[in-house]
Amino acid sequence: MSGDATEQDKDELNNLLQQHPELMQQYDMLHQLWSVNSSAYEEPAADDKINRILQLAAAESAVKQDVAPVVRIKKWRKLYWAAAAITAIIAGSWLFAVWHKKHNELAANEVIAPKGSKTRTILPDGSTVWLNAGSRIVYANFSGPVREITLEGEAYFDVVHVENATTHQRKPFVVHAGSIDIKVLGTAFNVKSYPDEKTIETTLIRGLVQITRKGDKSGKPVYLHPNEKIVLPVNSSDAGIAKNPASTASSQTAQHIIRIDSTVKDNEHLETAWVYNRLEFRGDNFEQLALKLERWYNIRIYFEDDAARQLVFNGSLQTETVEQAFMALKEAVHFDVSISNNEVFIKSTK
Repeated sequence: MSGDATEQDKDELNNLLQQHPELMQQYDMLHQLWSVNSSAYEEPAADDKINRILQLAAAESAVKQDVAPVVRIKKWRKLYWAAAAITAIIAGSWLFAVWHKKHNELAANEVIAPKGSKTRTILPDGSTVWLNAGSRIVYANFSGPVREITLEGEAYFDVVHVENATTHQRKPFVVHAGSIDIKVLGTAFNVKSYPDEKTIETTLIRGLVQITRKGDKSGKPVYLHPNEKIVLPVNSSDAGIAKNPASTASSQTAQHIIRIDSTVKDNEHLETAWVYNRLEFRGDNFEQLALKLERWYNIRIYFEDDAARQLVFNGSLQTETVEQAFMALKEAVHFDVSISNNEVFIKSTK
């Protein structure tokens, strides 16, 4: 079949097949497998090829049981094992081809922004993602009907419109962040979902997003419009959503949608300042601010008393070093600080 046999080899093989016609079926199956090997990367014929391989295996079993004692020609044994080897190569090549194709379709890609750094990446569809410090995303190759990403940490997405080649409809873009799913068609938005924080925040800059709780079949989806932010507790036991933060006074963990200032430029929004290399904080106590500082500078902060945790800060950091940052914080609110390598120890002055 490969064209390497001499005329004498062919004559001997034909004579053997004439002497043992029951082996013709095996030969025909091998010939069919050989002929389809060139199209092994085509998905539609996968089931058919598997059936042929199984049929060949059954035929080999029957040959060994029924005719093996009759065939005693040394030359035929060589040809028989050569045919078996070729069959194994063909079957193995096809199986590897199918596995390789599936592996490429399902293989996950991971992008990580370590603590102390930020990163920007272009997704397979042309969308752009900025990752804040201490964040990671995982995604496949977007070859299916939905573009899906899993986020841990904080990211700013600028999503492009993509059409499904079959339906010519826009292909949804879905971000899985903690206990929520965010579905968009084409938009720019920020998501903050760090595992060590009690809330998940989504801020929409432009476009439209749909937010749903994972596993919440009874709850209705929430839609965010431009210049809106939603704050969701990580614990989904409280599913109420309010348009006005004042209406949630009875529950500190209630979800609510907040309007952000539409007159502010994109690079001046508090929620997306980190994209422009600014760490903004408004009304954060020291414990909340410490989480941001740890990610921003890749440090560890230790509090030596509870009073220090409750100190409140408002401000902005951009190009300051660790030492400069804590000296600036000390000017605003008095506390004692000790820095050793990447460890910072905080103590109140009371």
